[in-house]
Amino acid sequence: MKKLLMALVLASAVLTGCKLQDKAGNNAASALDVIMTRTSIRAFTGEPVSREQIETILKAGMAAPTAMNGQPWRFVVVTDKAKIQEVFGSGFRSEMFTTAGAVILVCGEMSTDGRPNMFWYEDCSAAAENILLAAHALGLGAVWTAGYPAEDRTVPFAAALGIPSNVGILCTIPLGVPAEDPEPKDKWKPENIHWEKW
Repeated sequence: MKKLLMALVLASAVLTGCKLQDKAGNNAASALDVIMTRTSIRAFTGEPVSREQIETILKAGMAAPTAMNGQPWRFVVVTDKAKIQEVFGSGFRSEMFTTAGAVILVCGEMSTDGRPNMFWYEDCSAAAENILLAAHALGLGAVWTAGYPAEDRTVPFAAALGIPSNVGILCTIPLGVPAEDPEPKDKWKPENIHWEKW
C-alpha cells in the first residue's frame, strides 16, 4: 500500500509539475524540471562522489520499469582513481572518466541459466536514464557513453573488471561534480509527432 501511495504521489507530481518534498519537508525540483534541464556533462572537478549519493542514484536506477519484473540490470561502480585511470584513462575523451568522481557501468544479464533475457537492453536503458536523471537531481553531472554493441569498448572493460561473459555492458556513465554548465538542448519538435495515425 505504501509503494502504491508513493507511486501515485510521484505520478501526480510528474503530471502537474508540482514541487516534490524530500523526507525532511524541503522542496525538491519537480520531476519535470529534472527531465527538462538534464544535460550531458563531460567535464568534472575531480571531487569524489559519496557512497550515499551513488547508492541513491543506483536505487533510482533499480526503480526503472522492467519487462516481467526481470530486473536483469547489474552495476559495476568504480571510484578508485588509480583503477579509473587504469581502465578508462586512454582513448577518445578519456578525461571524462579520469576527472569523474565515479564511473558506473550499467550492465545486464543477457542470459540466465542458458536462457536469453530478451529485454535486458531495454530494461537497462530505462535504468540508465533513471541514473542520469537522479544524478542531475542531486546536483551532479553524468553522461551516457557508448557500450553495447560496441565491442571495442565493452570487451576491454569487461576483461579489466571481471564482468562475466553472460553480462553485457549497456553503457558507461562517468559521474561527478560538474566543471561545466551547458544549456540543455531544446529537442522539442512537434513535426516528429503523428496524431491518430502516421
